Amino acid sequence: MPRSLVLVEGDSDRTALLTLAGRLGHDLGGVDVVSMGGITNLRRHLADLTGDRTVAVLHDAGETAYVDRTLAGHDGDVARFVCDADLEDELVRALGIPAVLDVVAAAGDLDAWRILLNQPFHRTRPQDAVLRRFWGTTSGRKDKYAALLTAALEPARVPAPLAGVLTAVS
Repeated sequence: MPRSLVLVEGDSDRTALLTLAGRLGHDLGGVDVVSMGGITNLRRHLADLTGDRTVAVLHDAGETAYVDRTLAGHDGDVARFVCDADLEDELVRALGIPAVLDVVAAAGDLDAWRILLNQPFHRTRPQDAVLRRFWGTTSGRKDKYAALLTAALEPARVPAPLAGVLTAVS
């Protein structure tokens, strides 16, 4: 049984964490990184724990009240790492919009980005908000960009929640 468990909300969070670990040379051989399929599955995953393991959970700020209630009923220590808004928000802030758009261009999606950006509803919205919509418009795009954006991060620019998780379980 792995010595550590990281519970993340979704597949893109798992992809980002695994990509970052590889990029930074963290050995996650003794770590299970589990996508819970949504934060509301946290209670079930905690109930299934066996053995003495280091447990960490990565979640969005908007889910803090739910996580607080769930952890209050759980025996055992759980390290918590909170993304301000969500993981994609953390990555966009760490990279900056110009670098994110360089990643979008390198992935061949710049035309699709421009089409979305030029729709009347999105014309006056902040680019980070439009990017969140962009990642959700095509199946698999959120996961794809979790890997691409994380791979583009400079080690000194790793968002604190991701760095914290890796430190806690490495």
